Amino acid sequence: MSRSQRLLELLQLLRRHRYPVTGERLAQELGISLRTLYRDIATLQQQGADIQGEAGVGYVLKPGFMLPPLMFSEEELEALVLGSRWVAERADRELSDSANSVLSKISAVLPADLRQAMDANTLLIGPSGNNRLKGDEVTLLRRAIRDGLKVSIDYRSLEERESKRTVWPFALGYFNEVCLLLAWCETRQAFRNFRTDRIQQLQVEAQRYPTHRFVLLKAWREEEKKRQAADKN
Repeated sequence: MSRSQRLLELLQLLRRHRYPVTGERLAQELGISLRTLYRDIATLQQQGADIQGEAGVGYVLKPGFMLPPLMFSEEELEALVLGSRWVAERADRELSDSANSVLSKISAVLPADLRQAMDANTLLIGPSGNNRLKGDEVTLLRRAIRDGLKVSIDYRSLEERESKRTVWPFALGYFNEVCLLLAWCETRQAFRNFRTDRIQQLQVEAQRYPTHRFVLLKAWREEEKKRQAADKN
């Protein structure tokens, strides 16, 4: 276990105790010596953690201390790197640039041992064969979802049927080769999924749709549960 991981684990242990816990018990749970524990306590106090107590009495972490952004376990760091690499490779250009920026910011504040682990991370993302996931229309759809705006689309189905729709977009589903727009369709008066690579044209309207995207997402999930339950029967 690296020292950064150990400090994080010590904070988590202290958080689980409302009353002072002895140094002996903390050292035993962490598998370290008392001398190392005292040094770690002093380090956390220097970083701003309000740890009260002293050797022979016990320690307690007062509420309100927030973990600094560099306090990641190796597994948490791997999850962040893998997720950011997936977004950088699969998402639209704007989101891809943001994912790379996130990785740079994280790397800049990590301690040396974790920065080395991040640079040596071996969890890789394979290339995507569908460049449509990076198209400008996905960026426009993300912004429309964020702002709760209606969108008009010219859509061509897999059966090559063309239609014009006005939809209320509320979510995007990312798959390896396909990005799906989840929306309420005014024409069908129902939830519909649209493959973004089948959208021929789109226009983000100035008009907001008359509900919140979270409400639509909740209703869609409830519908999906009912549909899946019906399929099982």
